[in-house]
Amino acid sequence: MTEDRGGTAPVLVLRKFKQILESFTIEQPELTLQQITRSTGLPASTCQRLVHNLVREGFLDRYDDVYRVGLGLVRWAAPGTFGLDLVRLTRPVLQQLRDDTGETACLYVRDGAFRTVVSLAESRHPVIRLFVVGMVMPLHAGSAGKVFLAWDRLALKDAIGHGLGRFTPRTVTDIDLLNEQLARIREDGYASTFEERDLGAASLSAPVFDRNGDLAAAVGIGAPTQRMSPADVPALAPVVIAAAERASERLGYRPGTRSSSASPDFPNMVAARRRPADGL
Repeated sequence: MTEDRGGTAPVLVLRKFKQILESFTIEQPELTLQQITRSTGLPASTCQRLVHNLVREGFLDRYDDVYRVGLGLVRWAAPGTFGLDLVRLTRPVLQQLRDDTGETACLYVRDGAFRTVVSLAESRHPVIRLFVVGMVMPLHAGSAGKVFLAWDRLALKDAIGHGLGRFTPRTVTDIDLLNEQLARIREDGYASTFEERDLGAASLSAPVFDRNGDLAAAVGIGAPTQRMSPADVPALAPVVIAAAERASERLGYRPGTRSSSASPDFPNMVAARRRPADGL
């Protein structure tokens, strides 16, 4: 379709797509092409062409002669709706963690082989480790990333598939060593790392679980190494773990809840041992 000077043609197409998608309701989740055409009022040939395009792109699924909203569309929409609740519910926890430690507190979610900062409470120190909402980082370098690797069985597969790149001399790229660290992290209930992604940077993170016992996010603190060293881990780890537990509770998690998709050594977070991780 040729776009006119006002750029209205793409808008009209989007409007028609919207009409089609709005034909589906809770009461009528499955519709035939004839029902969609009747509901939208679009010409039959136009409706058929657009429905075919929506199926091809995953917005609709077809079963025999009926259509329903595609699983792809549901999957894309879910992070948005969940993310809003996640950020809103955990914001007080991040602020308290920042106040308790004096360092920037961040909340991360995973997307494939990467983790993204979705919320933060920034340190009031004049010298800080810089984080911004939307920052994307690898999983294998940094404490929050290792939380995902330790508690999400698909995360390690995604990270290895993408490649374990080296960012500093302390980045762990050996899979056997990484697996040893992840086993220790699961036992401890948290991860701490020093200069794995950036020189002069340290972090400490713990897992956040949802009501089903699935790993929902990672919460942690980041600081310059001049303020956070391996010697500080024994004092900071319980504070970060407690913040992760509060965040989990706010998402509906209860100790003992276990996801059927969790790894066999999925721990009860509250009962996890809390000893230093030797500056992983």
